[in-house]
Amino acid sequence: MGRRGKVKEYISHVRKRLREGLLFEVLNEMKWIGRYSIRYKGAVMLYILLGIFSTAMGLGTGVVSKYIIDAVTGYDSSALFPAAAGYVAMMLLQVGVSAWSGRVTAKNRIMVNQEIRAEVFGKVLGADWEKLSEYHSGDLLNRLNSDVNTVATSVLGWIPTFITGVVQFFSTLALILYYDPMMALLALASAPVTLAMSRVLMRKMRFHNKKMLEVNSDMMAFNEEAFQNLQYIKAFGLMDKYSGLFRGKQDYYRDVQLDYNKFSIMTSSLMSIVGMGVTGACFGWGVYRLWTGAITYGTMTLFLQQAGNLSAAFSSLVNMVPTAVGAATSAGRIMAVTDLPEEEQADAAEAEAFKEYARTAGGVTIRAENLDFWYQDGNTVLSGVSFHVKPRETVALVGPSGEGKTTMLRILLGLVGARGGEVRAEAGERKLVISPAARTLFAYVPQGNTMMSGTIRENLQLLHSDASDEEIWAALREVCADEFVSRLPEGLDTYLKEQGGGLSEGQLQRLSIARAMLCDAPVLLLDEATSALDVATEHRLLKNIMESAKNKTCIVTTHRPSVLTMCTRVYRIEGHGMVQLDEEGIRRSMMEF
Repeated sequence: MGRRGKVKEYISHVRKRLREGLLFEVLNEMKWIGRYSIRYKGAVMLYILLGIFSTAMGLGTGVVSKYIIDAVTGYDSSALFPAAAGYVAMMLLQVGVSAWSGRVTAKNRIMVNQEIRAEVFGKVLGADWEKLSEYHSGDLLNRLNSDVNTVATSVLGWIPTFITGVVQFFSTLALILYYDPMMALLALASAPVTLAMSRVLMRKMRFHNKKMLEVNSDMMAFNEEAFQNLQYIKAFGLMDKYSGLFRGKQDYYRDVQLDYNKFSIMTSSLMSIVGMGVTGACFGWGVYRLWTGAITYGTMTLFLQQAGNLSAAFSSLVNMVPTAVGAATSAGRIMAVTDLPEEEQADAAEAEAFKEYARTAGGVTIRAENLDFWYQDGNTVLSGVSFHVKPRETVALVGPSGEGKTTMLRILLGLVGARGGEVRAEAGERKLVISPAARTLFAYVPQGNTMMSGTIRENLQLLHSDASDEEIWAALREVCADEFVSRLPEGLDTYLKEQGGGLSEGQLQRLSIARAMLCDAPVLLLDEATSALDVATEHRLLKNIMESAKNKTCIVTTHRPSVLTMCTRVYRIEGHGMVQLDEEGIRRSMMEF
């Protein structure tokens, strides 16, 4: 290989290392932030102009101060009053502009923060369910709040701060060079040390930033779970145990923060020593020049003031490195969730058209053929499964817990996709392969409590915002909930606390089913949705649904023997497969329950 070939190979190796390394990662994350800065370029340009104006005023007041001091020491009253008037005018102008910019900054910061947060929130909601479920909800909340705040601040502030810092640095340097080049060199004596330190410490800064953000997410996740399970914690007397766990997490959080604090103190102490040396050198040089008569008292004051400003401007530029690292780390955490694969919604129009056609075609048939499914961890749940459910039929899925009943409903809802085989909806001569867009065909009532904070009316109108009180009461009658709702002092306007606090589990289940009935979807999915009801109420509820929704297709998962007696067919899921039970099989299943 020739010399030129070796050079090309070396350059290629360096590029590869950069792509794989920290620098490329940080630059990629800063590029992501930069896209938002371009979006809000008007606000960014305004901040740049305000920063340059502030720098110009700072230099102007410094020069005017020099003339005031020279006028005082030279007893020149004719020059004193114009200089003093100019100084006061400039200070008042700065105060006015500062007040105005503070108001504008607040408005822009709130706007950008809210828009980025709304965009990230929408991305999270639209992400693939299986991928998204790998993140704890507390971690997602921390990314949506803390990390978005950091990024929003950088979107508006980083570029203006950098450009303003550069303008301040070079304009101050030019002013000092004009009066005394040696003073400029002394003021910049800290530059090599600062640059060397920033390069060495960048990786450590990123490590500490990432660690602290991860600890914050862990703390929020722990707090969220504890507050959601307060009843359980109290019921088993676990208050002391959870308080101890909380203190343990606090201790770890404290150790991480103190470790970073120690690192910050060491670097800032070194920079302070260097800064003190530079300040002393500048002061000594100024005194020497004043002693020799080369400069006036006013120039001496200007030197000391601007030398400090020059050193501060350079340090400010260098200190942007940890700020950028922190913002890049937060951007990386946001990108991790916003870059998750999105759910396919390309056939949404086709699904809506199919739903409208099904209304006139007598309902929807759900059919699965040779269905295979396994989760990303490789755990096989379903293999070679086939079944069908026609309109006006109620089919039950039974089997041991954890065998795939809820997974089957997730496949129907498009939350996870079949790995093999096909699941489709049929209406007349039309067919529609099940996908996320096909959720419009389903009304789903999951296990557990799905009531939101708000009134009963607001909860029931969630899937049908235009539902009238008449329609709401009709749905409540179908699910045997009209009696207890009518007895509530506020009726439909009764406010439900978090997770439906104030009502029993059975009452909340009936409200969830009523909400599903109001959305008027052709297929009803009930996942253990009547488990908290007594047998008599459950029987009446299911009978009402079957009689009132004559073209509905209904699929239920259950462990209740009473439900099986009302079903058209019963399928048992066990050992990755599915079989249709005959009467004897149904009786055996009922005995197992």
